[in-house]
Amino acid sequence: METLEPLLSEHPFLKGLDPKHLQLITGCASNVRFDAGQIIFREGEEADQFYIIRNGKVTLQIYTPGRGSIIIDALTEGDILGWSWLIPPYQWRFDAVAGELTRAIALDGKCLRNKCESDHDLGYELLKRFASIVDSRLESTRLRLLDMYDSNP
Repeated sequence: METLEPLLSEHPFLKGLDPKHLQLITGCASNVRFDAGQIIFREGEEADQFYIIRNGKVTLQIYTPGRGSIIIDALTEGDILGWSWLIPPYQWRFDAVAGELTRAIALDGKCLRNKCESDHDLGYELLKRFASIVDSRLESTRLRLLDMYDSNP
């Protein structure tokens, strides 16, 4: 039986991870598929997974009264979707919708949290990697806001 370990080991997010940690993570992984328009998760729901997008497109949306859903970001092949599984109270902060047929590797957040509690080195390594993603996304959001307010004086 073939595992997802070879795919995970080559992904930039997990590349260079200690082999024993990679095995622990692989035990929490599964392949998933989302059809175009399918809601992956909704704001306020329990955040119990994160995803490594293999191909396709996912839009991140927030709902605003009077304007409806607004796309705040779009993720594609190779991107990581979701970090709310890592931060209490483990609830999604936005909606995620497949913009087209999307295939991903889902990683079970509860499974990973348990493994991180048992192996703090794994937890620290994942936290460092997710912090880098959060930092990058916040910077991207900052630049979009600057652009938006600069073009609307």
